[in-house]
Parts: sequence; structure tokens; C-alpha cells
Amino acid sequence: MSLQWIELPAEGMLMYEFQHVDGDVVKPHHHQVHQILYALEGQGKITLNGKSSEYSQDRVAVIVPNSEHAIVSDSRLTVLVLAFDERIFDTPMRQELLHPYFGMSQLGKPNPLTGGELRQLLRKMLYEQSSAGKLGAIAMKIILSELLIVLARSLHMQQATDANSLRAERIRHYIDTHYFEIVNAGDIAAKQGISLRYINNIFKEQYSLTPMQYLTDIRIGMAKQMLAETDKDIASICFELGFETVSTFYRIFKDAVQMPPNKYRTLHKMQEPDRSG
Repeated sequence: MSLQWIELPAEGMLMYEFQHVDGDVVKPHHHQVHQILYALEGQGKITLNGKSSEYSQDRVAVIVPNSEHAIVSDSRLTVLVLAFDERIFDTPMRQELLHPYFGMSQLGKPNPLTGGELRQLLRKMLYEQSSAGKLGAIAMKIILSELLIVLARSLHMQQATDANSLRAERIRHYIDTHYFEIVNAGDIAAKQGISLRYINNIFKEQYSLTPMQYLTDIRIGMAKQMLAETDKDIASICFELGFETVSTFYRIFKDAVQMPPNKYRTLHKMQEPDRSG
């Protein structure tokens, strides 16, 4: 069966396998029904919402009706397709699950635990589809409901993680460009408009450091460079980098480098090659 033409049976659901060979192109198209595409093996690219992304084993694409999409295979690409008409569900199911969580096409790669759960549900659906009769159709509908719930939770968690990564990156950029004026972590939280605890959590998750630890690393790195490459007074370096007092700078520098700033400068100057000749 083609990915570009889908005719559902009376039950309103259909599962089938689609095999792409190297270089296959499924041109941009859309359907009147929902699709869940689960990549069993191989790799390629999928275009959703006008954006092209890598598409490989265990990635899941959820495609809503009338959403244009396309696939290009870089190698043999086997896709398990689950197509369904949303009218098989009652109104609460559509309004509380399908529309809020799957209002637009999206691509995700579930974590191993969720991926295993999805594979088991897909296998169950394949079994029930092969079992003729009304009970098989009812079972498929129940399993599809469970599968959608698992997917909704997985994609929601992925979106939250992606959003947190973006926020952490913005915080890092803010520190990189405002290291000289940040007094404490509260300054960062105030500028970003989010709580201090939240900032610490998402930044540490992304960079394995708190924002203030990262700020210290930035300042100490720049201090080492200034001590080694310039003749600026230590008090001037302290002021330029945003330390409130020289004593604070000395303490933090010594903790980080295991020697005071003046000794670091002396050692570095002694190691410089003689360029006078």
C-alpha cells in the first residue's frame, strides 16, 4: 500500500508495512486521516510542517489530517504505518486527548522504556488486526487509545526537555555576555523571569554546573588570560570581571587555581620564551 493513498476499512483503522529502498522519494502529500509512522529500520529524512529532520529506527512521526509531509530514504527504510479516522473515538476522547496533544504533526524519538512500550502495543494491534471479527476491531481501538496516551506523554516530555535546553542555552549566553555585572544567581533569575530553583535545575541538567559555577569558570578563565597576557593591575582585573572586592577575587581564584593570582602571573611570566633576540 502506498503512503500517499490510504483507504481505511469499515473499522476506521489500518496497519501496514511500507518499504523504501535507497533513494526512494515520497513526494509532499497529505491525507484526510491521522497517521502514526514508526520506523522499524533504516534511515532517511522526513519533512513535517515544512521542516526536514532525520528519520531513523525507532523514531515516531504523528501526522494529522491535511498536514503535508514527505519522506526520502537514504537506505532501505521500513516503516510501520498506523492510519485511523478520528471519528472512531467519542467526543471526549477527541477533545481531551487527540486535539490537544496531536493538533499538529510532530516527530519524536521515545526513550528506551517508552519505545519498548510502544513496540508492544503496535505488536498487539497487528495481532488483533489479523484476528477477524468485531472483538478484534474493539481491541484495536482500545490499544490505539492506550498508544496515543503513551505517545502524548512521551512527546510532551520531549517538548519540555527541548524547551528547557533552549532556556539553559539562553541563560548561558546571558552569562557569557553579562559576566561583569552579575552579582548573584538572583540577578540571573530576575533577568530571565523564572525562579531561581528552576534556573539551577535546568542549567545543571544541561551543563552539569549551576549558573554561578559557570559564571565563576568564565571569570577565572578570563582572569588567567589577563594575568598571563597583560600587565593590568590585579585590582583592575578584579574590577573588570565583576568581582566586588579584591579579597573575594583572591579567595575564588586561589580555590579554583590552587594559587593566588600574583603567583600565577609570576609563574607564567617565567615560562614565557625570551623573544628579545
